[in-house]
Amino acid sequence: MHGILLILPSNKESMSEDIFKKIISHAKEYGYIFQSSEIYDGLSAVYDYGQYGSELKNNIRNYWWKSMVQHHENIVGIDAAIFMHPTTWKASGHVDAFNDPMIDNKDSKKRYRADVLIEDYAEKQRQKAEKEITKAKKRFGDDFDEKLYRETNPRVKGYLDKADEAIDKMVKSLEADDLAAVKQLIEDLEIACPISGSRNWTDVRQFNLMFDTKMGSLSEGADKIFLRPETAQGIFVNFLNVMKTGRMKVPFGIAQTGKAFRNEIVARQFIFRMREFEQMEMQFFVKPGTEMEWFEFWKEQRMEWHKKMGFPESKYRWHDHDKLAHYANAATDIEFEFPFGFKELEGIHSRTDFDLGAHQKYSGKKLQYFDPELNENYVPYVVETSIGLDRTFLAVFSHSLQDEKLDDGSERTVLRLPKFLAPIKAAILPLVKKDGMPEMARRIFDDLKNDFMLQYDEKDAIGRRYRRQDAIGTPFCITVDNESLSDNAVTIRERDSMKQERIAIDKLAAYLFEQLKY
Repeated sequence: MHGILLILPSNKESMSEDIFKKIISHAKEYGYIFQSSEIYDGLSAVYDYGQYGSELKNNIRNYWWKSMVQHHENIVGIDAAIFMHPTTWKASGHVDAFNDPMIDNKDSKKRYRADVLIEDYAEKQRQKAEKEITKAKKRFGDDFDEKLYRETNPRVKGYLDKADEAIDKMVKSLEADDLAAVKQLIEDLEIACPISGSRNWTDVRQFNLMFDTKMGSLSEGADKIFLRPETAQGIFVNFLNVMKTGRMKVPFGIAQTGKAFRNEIVARQFIFRMREFEQMEMQFFVKPGTEMEWFEFWKEQRMEWHKKMGFPESKYRWHDHDKLAHYANAATDIEFEFPFGFKELEGIHSRTDFDLGAHQKYSGKKLQYFDPELNENYVPYVVETSIGLDRTFLAVFSHSLQDEKLDDGSERTVLRLPKFLAPIKAAILPLVKKDGMPEMARRIFDDLKNDFMLQYDEKDAIGRRYRRQDAIGTPFCITVDNESLSDNAVTIRERDSMKQERIAIDKLAAYLFEQLKY
């Protein structure tokens, strides 16, 4: 090891806030993410991806696409339009049921999702319990029985019971559409506004999240349509097209990535919750009665996908839904520990036959599969995997950004991105701008650029260039020096360990291919 990490995820609010501010600052300073329309003071909860951010985003998307489509013979991909017939959203339930419970604080004038306020309260209770458990582990050592301690320690049990009770009451109130009970629960739990500190709340109201616009040449004759709030419905309405043209047999899947739009009540936490975002979704069509088997299968598959990025298992946890959506008979989330706590990263849902059944009803078209083994038609059940591309970007970026104190007392900021996801795979650096080194470096750049995203840099001292590439997240720096002109070899420096080794120029491509595998 070459140093001690200074920036680590923490549950302490002040430290977490400082870490998050650094993440946002670094993302802008190094060309990853910019505020949209910044020269006009920006647009709330809308962001642009810069030169490195767009590359990282593409690499995450491609990693998902390969794992879903290329690696599975029975999964194909489509790219459906953002605009869809408005009846689509009536059939899916979004027109009538795509709402969030909204509450305002009268003193701060800030608006919140009522369910999120209660969920945050419950999470704080769980964190208090975990803190007590951690202390007990240190106190009792190897003799510690965590399960027994959770069940019998009055303080721990009290915290966990408070969390469970709050969630249970919230779920029952929302399912009954009793918004007055939701407000009463917020008051009973003494939840205060994070800004004003007061508990002066308005009533809870429902707020539909879909953006609408007009389609037509004249506004008075135009039809009202919606910007899609999810990509899944584009898959369902193309079920027959894909099944017939692809000669698909159940079980099979349809994957899609693309933009979705939600008029979020509270868009916050940088790119975690935005009004314009990108989803990566796969709908897997199965025989009715087998959906729970496939639900478990895709839970395992998706967690493995996350682990292959190399982050600690402790960064992930499962969260089973207390309140199921109207279309689901089972649902769970993969949560990731962001600097602001564990939050949803991906959802795995058993959607039953709700979607195809609803579109069949509203369209009048049969959306069924003929099963030759059973010699009968049926509407397939669906198991969905749905992951936010922007949230995955934030998970990768936030965990990778670290400050490090080196053995010589100096410090560096390093973005330890998974190598295969890094925007720039290697930087080509002539040691100095003379003696034929730039020319040789350019030749190496040209030889490798068809296979790898590279950057050529000859400005500043070599040490400063190394630090710049560390901050960008470049896994390898390839330096052409005086000896290179005679031995046709270069020095290659690895980002994380900073170790350097000599390698022949004609071996560079093979070396990089091997190092960048996942």
